[in-house]
Amino acid sequence: MSQQFPTATTRTIAPFRNDVVGSFLRPQALQQAKVDLKDGKINQTEFDKILTDEVQKLVDLQKQHGLKAVTDGEFSRVWWHLDFLAGLDGVEMIDLEKFPVHFQGVKPKGNTVKIVGKIDFSESHPFVKAYQILKDCAGDYPTKFTIPSPCMLHIIATIREENYVPLDIYQDEEKLYDDIANAYIKAMNKFYAQGLRYLQLDDTSWGQFCALDKREEYKVRGIDLDKVAKDYVKLLNRIMDAKPADMQITMHICRGNFRSTWFSEGGYAPVAEELFGNCKIDGFFLEYDSERAGDFTPLKNIKNQQVVLGLITSKTGDLEDKTAVIERIKEATQFVDINQLCLSPQCGFASTEEGNILTEQAQWAKLDLIKEISDEVWS
Repeated sequence: MSQQFPTATTRTIAPFRNDVVGSFLRPQALQQAKVDLKDGKINQTEFDKILTDEVQKLVDLQKQHGLKAVTDGEFSRVWWHLDFLAGLDGVEMIDLEKFPVHFQGVKPKGNTVKIVGKIDFSESHPFVKAYQILKDCAGDYPTKFTIPSPCMLHIIATIREENYVPLDIYQDEEKLYDDIANAYIKAMNKFYAQGLRYLQLDDTSWGQFCALDKREEYKVRGIDLDKVAKDYVKLLNRIMDAKPADMQITMHICRGNFRSTWFSEGGYAPVAEELFGNCKIDGFFLEYDSERAGDFTPLKNIKNQQVVLGLITSKTGDLEDKTAVIERIKEATQFVDINQLCLSPQCGFASTEEGNILTEQAQWAKLDLIKEISDEVWS
């Protein structure tokens, strides 16, 4: 029993007391294999063998470092979000001269997605194969799989796209929301049938809604973000209402993560009442590694969800001070019970295939620190 947190208990269902957002730095062998596949030096079957071998190594390492559920590190992806969205029926990846959001000091590849037909999910979606590789590598060990939130398809294709013109079938926006929800419910059920019990939705839309400068930009364009927020919670709740009883679904709210940079900042206050108060998600992964995220006060709106505090940064290799992190956990308990709190990095280590600017050794040291702290606080 922790002296500082005498009522704290361990947790056996997701999200876990020591958890991870999901993506890991790509090993050199995998990076080279992607180059060789593109150059025609190896075929898809040969690439898949290398991919599977690297996922297996990652799974084994995650077990060794004490994670309660293992991910595939997003090793098969270029982007944390666009690969999944472009794999949906009715959605296409397109090239742009520049990425649609501005990161601090770096420039991502110019890609986005566009709605070109009726949105749906088919079992030919590449993530079906990606999850199966993870499941085969993990065996009976619990798995966690990450996909972009359904809100991401809407915000990228309709709101961030200033020249968006809806297709005839989506002149009524409710029909668009219906098809997005139904596609995600199909995806969720497919992954469940394959053995998944822990699904995470990654989302930068709420991070933008927290940023006062971006709220002003949208307001100038005539976009009512308060209405959009309500629509997004309704969309998320449709998926939560349809989920199997023994599946846990969490959501990671992100302010951007590319090569250790970000694209939005601001505390959770502008969205806290609507999102924390009304969304039926099982747990929120919240970034709290810097002043960009504000203080813990908005957590007073949390209902019965778990809150995974992202107090450990994935953007640098510098290791946090254990005592300082525990003090911040204690500070958060002013607003949320200790047994509704967990700990993780603030984001993944490689939201894109390029990865953040830190070493693999530093990556694992971060997870070891998280486990050490969680064991001290919750056991």
